[in-house]
Amino acid sequence: MAETEEKIKDVYLKEELSSRYLSYAMSTIVSRSLPDVRDGLKPVHRRLLYAMRQLHLDPKSGFKKCARVVGDVIGKYHPHGDSSVYGAMCRLAQDFSVRYPLVDGQGNFGNIDGDSPAAMRYTEARMTEFAVALMDGLSENAVDFVDTYDGEEQEPVVMPAAVPNLLCNGSNGIAVGMATNIPPHNLAEVCDTLLLMIDKPDASIEALVGKLKGPDFPTGGIIIDKFSSIVDIYTSGKGNFRVRSKWHKEDLGQGQYQIVVTEIPYQVVKSKLIERIAQLVLDKKIPLLNDVRDESAQDIRIVLEPKSRNVDAAVLMEILFKETELESKFNMNMNVLDSDGVPRVMSIAEVCREYLNHRLKVLERRTDYRLQKIVARLEILSGYLIAYLNLDEIIRIIREEDDPKDRLIKQFNLSDVQAESILNMKLRNLRKLDEAEIKTEFEDLTAEKADLTDLLSSEDLRWRKIAAEIKSIKEKFGKKTKQGARRTEFTEINPEDIDISIEARVEKEPLTIILSQKGWIRAMKGYLPLDENFKFKDDDDLLLAIHAQTTDKIVLFDTSGKFFNINACDIPTGRGFGQPLRLMIDVGVNEQVVDMFVYVAKSSYLIASNVGYGFIVDDNHIITQTRQGRRIMNVASGEHAAFCRRVCGDMVAFIGDNRKILICKIEEVPTIARGRGVCLQKYKDGGLCDIQIFNEKDGFRFNRSGGIANETDLLNWLGHRAQIGKLAPFGFPKSGKFLQ
Repeated sequence: MAETEEKIKDVYLKEELSSRYLSYAMSTIVSRSLPDVRDGLKPVHRRLLYAMRQLHLDPKSGFKKCARVVGDVIGKYHPHGDSSVYGAMCRLAQDFSVRYPLVDGQGNFGNIDGDSPAAMRYTEARMTEFAVALMDGLSENAVDFVDTYDGEEQEPVVMPAAVPNLLCNGSNGIAVGMATNIPPHNLAEVCDTLLLMIDKPDASIEALVGKLKGPDFPTGGIIIDKFSSIVDIYTSGKGNFRVRSKWHKEDLGQGQYQIVVTEIPYQVVKSKLIERIAQLVLDKKIPLLNDVRDESAQDIRIVLEPKSRNVDAAVLMEILFKETELESKFNMNMNVLDSDGVPRVMSIAEVCREYLNHRLKVLERRTDYRLQKIVARLEILSGYLIAYLNLDEIIRIIREEDDPKDRLIKQFNLSDVQAESILNMKLRNLRKLDEAEIKTEFEDLTAEKADLTDLLSSEDLRWRKIAAEIKSIKEKFGKKTKQGARRTEFTEINPEDIDISIEARVEKEPLTIILSQKGWIRAMKGYLPLDENFKFKDDDDLLLAIHAQTTDKIVLFDTSGKFFNINACDIPTGRGFGQPLRLMIDVGVNEQVVDMFVYVAKSSYLIASNVGYGFIVDDNHIITQTRQGRRIMNVASGEHAAFCRRVCGDMVAFIGDNRKILICKIEEVPTIARGRGVCLQKYKDGGLCDIQIFNEKDGFRFNRSGGIANETDLLNWLGHRAQIGKLAPFGFPKSGKFLQ
């Protein structure tokens, strides 16, 4: 019991949780999610390739079952689930996921439609030439090895990486508190970038990007960003690339045509993309499009059928780019583990420098390894040459001496290795021809030794050697090969240059838009009577109702003096109660919508507060692109915006809570962009009750028992802005409201 108590120690829970979570986070970052900047591989990918190498699955050998490879990986190197390891292996074989596949798959490894690969017992694999190049020099002490998790095997810490895999194939992953998302690039252009950095170590980012150009996605597409923005992305290591699908028009004769999409953005699932387009057609959200078909076989072929031959293809595609993943953003985050195993976001210059430094170390280690092998071989060869010069004496010593090895060492001044090699020599090797071959090999190795010694002593020679290796890789996998040709194109497009009206995106249909007092909004198809008994939730009732078209823009004005805009087509339709207006715009919790109307271009509006201050505002000031709206009227404490009337006449009538009416010319109300406004009508008590704008010849209107009254004799109420006015005519409604 005492012994057990001695092993118990008190710890603070907060500190222990913090320490253990930090350990878990670092383990996830370093051992699972982030690639190494030197070889561009995560541990699972590195272990997969190493296991395939150990199984001799080179490109010229036969295939082996993926289950065999996965079993070796999880049994020897990677103690995780087989499904995650097999998933990583499948991705390395998918030519639509990686730019230069590392695994040559045979069988169903999934497709761009999002279908899953077949089970690992049905598929087979071997390495590609690219993977072999990635591991070139692994058996020549090029990198360090560490014990595996169980200590029974060894695995490489990093691959020698004769190919710049990180930039060529990219990477993505989510760790704890950080993530990475690196796009693939064209190998030939990456090699040109590395060669430029070798030649000019202080080259600018602009110069490097001039060689690199930008991502080269396996699925092609078109990058529409400007060169300056691409430079900014590679400078910071973070940013968005906008990628569009590649399309063209196919002439069907007699003026008819169809649009064919042949390339889609990277990591977009084709089947889901087509479902999205088809749903938009069914919902009549894109009236210019009649149908969509998938005619893909080995290559992508998505056919878009326009509504008529008069439809502008560019406008239709621009709508689809906005509404679907035919245009998508690739969010680059070049977060990698540097050569010290520290995660950080790097610029393109830092990534290239880290890779080149790694290749320099690999070259030095391989050169030193080869040099040691040559020295050892020369020692043996020099012993052989001594043996040929004293062949009879050596034969005698071997036949007669009790300890021939010791005798050989003493008599001919041989090393232990040389003596052992002579004793192990076969009789058939004592021919004169073999002596000549040994002399030739000795001379060749001596010359190679001198070259390697010079290489190790000169950094300039080592950089030349690395440059030559990079040129060789470029020649082997470059643009002259089928796989190496650039797939993603570049063009600088400003989508705003193409004017797309809402009429092109939405089918024009009549709507009745209803807003309740509790702030619920909905649209009902057709023009319903605005005084109809609409259904609402308990304790709710009608606030505002208007007629509109699905193509209209709806303007709302609230008590804080803000204008908001929503598209009529975005308002939910159906038999329900709609949805809270605050899900569409950011109306304040304590604010209320006071008016809702259809936007009319080139119009002006008179807005006023409850205390009788107001002004006229132009239509361009009430348009906003954000949920937050635009504040136009400033209201003091205790006041609120109360009225918004479209200016459609030359006179304006105000009536206060005191039932006094003042009529003046509309031109007396100033037009300003923002503010509190001017006094419209004076009151001793109360405030502004209603406003009506009308033409002088028509007079103002109001409801009177027995019908609608039209008062054209304005002299009694005519005055100037900011006056008090006169009492309303006999029969004016007790509500104090004009007829709008």
